[in-house]
Amino acid sequence: MSGRARTRAQARGRARSGASPKPATPGPSVAPGAAAATQQPGQIQPRLQQLQEESHVAQPGQPSGAEGTSQPPEELQLSAGLQAVTLQPRSSCGGVFRDVVVNTRQYLDHVRESTAGSQGKMVKLFANHFRVVSQPQWIAYKYNVDYMPDIENGNVRESLLFQHEALLGKCRIFDGNSVLLPHRLPKPKMELVSKLKDDALVKVTVEFSSELTPTSPDRLRYYNILFRKILKIMKLKQVGRNYYNDVAGEEILQHKLEVWPGYITSILQYENDMTLCADVNHKLLRMETAYDVIMRIREDAKNKHLDVEKQVAKELIGSIVFTKFNNKTYRVDAINWRETPKTEFKKSDGTKITFVEYYKRQYNVQVTVLNQPLLMSKGKWKKRQQDTPHEPIFLVPELCHLTGLTDTMRKDYRVMRDLCTHMRLEPEKRQLKLKEFMDNMQQDKNVQKELQHWNFQFDAQFVSFSGRILKEVRIFQGKRAFDSNPQFAEWSRETRSGPLLKVKSLDNWLILYTKRNYGAAFSLMQSLRKVTPAMGIAMRDAKMIEVSDTVKSYVTVLEKHDSSNTQMVVCVLSSDRKATYDGIKKYLCVNCPIPSQCVVAQTLDKPQTLMTIATKIAQQMNCKMGGALWKVQTGLQNAMFIGIDCFHDTVNRQKSIAGFVASINEDLTEWFSQCIFQESGQELVNGLRACLQEALKVWYERNSILPYSIIVYRDGVGDGQLQALIDYEIPQIVSSLESIFKSQNFKLTFIVVKKRINTRFFVQSQGRLRNPLPGTVVDIVLTKREWYDFFIISQSVKDGTVTPTHYNVIHDTVRLSPDTVQCLTYRLCHMYYNVPGVIRVPAPCHYAHKLAYLVGQSIHQVPHQSLSNRLFYL
Repeated sequence: MSGRARTRAQARGRARSGASPKPATPGPSVAPGAAAATQQPGQIQPRLQQLQEESHVAQPGQPSGAEGTSQPPEELQLSAGLQAVTLQPRSSCGGVFRDVVVNTRQYLDHVRESTAGSQGKMVKLFANHFRVVSQPQWIAYKYNVDYMPDIENGNVRESLLFQHEALLGKCRIFDGNSVLLPHRLPKPKMELVSKLKDDALVKVTVEFSSELTPTSPDRLRYYNILFRKILKIMKLKQVGRNYYNDVAGEEILQHKLEVWPGYITSILQYENDMTLCADVNHKLLRMETAYDVIMRIREDAKNKHLDVEKQVAKELIGSIVFTKFNNKTYRVDAINWRETPKTEFKKSDGTKITFVEYYKRQYNVQVTVLNQPLLMSKGKWKKRQQDTPHEPIFLVPELCHLTGLTDTMRKDYRVMRDLCTHMRLEPEKRQLKLKEFMDNMQQDKNVQKELQHWNFQFDAQFVSFSGRILKEVRIFQGKRAFDSNPQFAEWSRETRSGPLLKVKSLDNWLILYTKRNYGAAFSLMQSLRKVTPAMGIAMRDAKMIEVSDTVKSYVTVLEKHDSSNTQMVVCVLSSDRKATYDGIKKYLCVNCPIPSQCVVAQTLDKPQTLMTIATKIAQQMNCKMGGALWKVQTGLQNAMFIGIDCFHDTVNRQKSIAGFVASINEDLTEWFSQCIFQESGQELVNGLRACLQEALKVWYERNSILPYSIIVYRDGVGDGQLQALIDYEIPQIVSSLESIFKSQNFKLTFIVVKKRINTRFFVQSQGRLRNPLPGTVVDIVLTKREWYDFFIISQSVKDGTVTPTHYNVIHDTVRLSPDTVQCLTYRLCHMYYNVPGVIRVPAPCHYAHKLAYLVGQSIHQVPHQSLSNRLFYL
């Protein structure tokens, strides 16, 4: 993502020289989410490949026939009247495009020839990718563009530059900072003059940066910008990063919801071809504004004698609102009850205007309620930009539509069922939507005209290729062994009907309940008595204690009744109120470290599901006390598996938490865990050394030998951070291993796990597209030449289209073959004890996520050390 807004915000801050902040609007005077630009870290091998023939400012020879021209009078006047603004260098590559040029495979000798495996049953697959059958083969010229005075609005920047179409030509791609042209300009540096709507003059400086050859990775970024222009030509509206068709929006009147269909697209180079990846997306809007919510709360507060301001804050703060007049989203950070739409604020030119007048002039929108409060947004929060001061953005509630679902809606089966029919598309329907999209693009004359400028053509058919279905994984539970169901990838029936792998007797434990929930607590106790014998768990009756429905009461009772022998605390809660859950978990994870299980009484009220729930609770309690449910054979001896993930607390804007989880026995049934608190939004983990040293210490205590190899699965890595992983995280791990192993050899594999991808795979069966079976692997065609990567569909879904997981091996001294790493990864997806089935990611990844989520959402402190060898976060 471009750092343009952040850079300009810094420049404005310096220009103001400490001027006091003023009210701001979502207009031209403030950039939402402006934040400090970050410097790229120093690099070690493997390095970014140099973008071909690119330098900051090259000085090409002036084309023959081009002569210097004198500066026009208006430009002289403009230069005399403008003050230069110093800007930091802007990044020329977005995150995903920085990752593309990181070549990790060149240092992995064992897969230099091929990264494709061979095990499994071959199957023909299709993907939501369309081959680029024609693209420009000529050299393109990149020019940096600067404005004086600085212009923030991207559309205005574009219009000012394109006032000089006679010079630039119609074939051009502009990213807000630079323009890509198929020809050279008369001079390497040109200063142009453009006019704003109010006839104010702006100096536009266009300066040569580099030549981009047809194979230059930087061209991909411009091609994606070109395609976003195509989406605009197709009259799709941009909301955030994606584009939606508001005209085709469907209203779900019974739930007051509106669904806009849209698309996510990207053009990238893969193994042999450049392809367009296109997927269907949806934007969910509620058919009520923030003002509707305020009025509803006011009416409700009259009858219940509630504090209106507190209730409004509770409902709105933290929510995301959508403003249709500019198609933007904002996070509500506060409610300003002192200001109204009649309040005046200063524009960037120093003149004063009310919010009513501003919205009318700027967007032709009429504000009708003049006494409503204003919503305040601090701007969009960016990772590693938390220290940059933000100017608040004030919004008028009646113009702000709420997005997403409330907790009440999520719990309503009818709402979720009706939403699924609109938003969760089966493979066949997804294909039809994408075919319609491609047909519309091919038939739109304006789109084709724009594509012809750059000689772009796309195949209209899905890419097809061969995949493989891996062999079913054998599950070992107690003395039994069985295969997972190949169709549904689950074994819940087998788990509850026989002894578990390792059981812990339940001798000394507590059940806490409120007075009205005694029946639910007693039913749970009775059900546990019935289900535990079959699983081999010896259970004595719990000590049942009544509490009041407050955190203080739970804590007081626990202080009185817990002892060093207490193995487990079960709390039957009256509701799913977060404050109660958080308070109990914080006390039992930090102050009084005892494994705990919380269950809402309402879930125990249905007799038909009570035994299933009791079985699940019994299994979770067994794991939290140190037991194990089942195991699989990984095929590697004496190997430690590590999972790392991060949780970003974007709601409370507190520090981020990195979860670190490591196996401490060969069967992967016991895990060591530790948390690292980081600066808010920081993705890359600092302090890995201490975590790894402690994990290896525990391993050695358990096994009397250090592991032969360490395999790390790293989740939660954002676009553009691949090089930083290589520069920082891997060296921390290697340094730590060197200090522990000393002269002994050690082997390390580091695998980046990515869940949020837009690629989808399909298999054809009986003339229809369907989801591939669990265990389907893809390691050709849509993988990258520079990477040792592959996709696995490990899970099964009942509705919609299954999402594969992408794996990228970026460091591998274990020298795992493609077949070995693929089978190993798939087997690890069977080892998550909260689900008797196969999950999307390897178990260590999901354990790390659960740990980071619990600490970041509820505990907000480092858990007690005595729990580090327990799965207390399940």
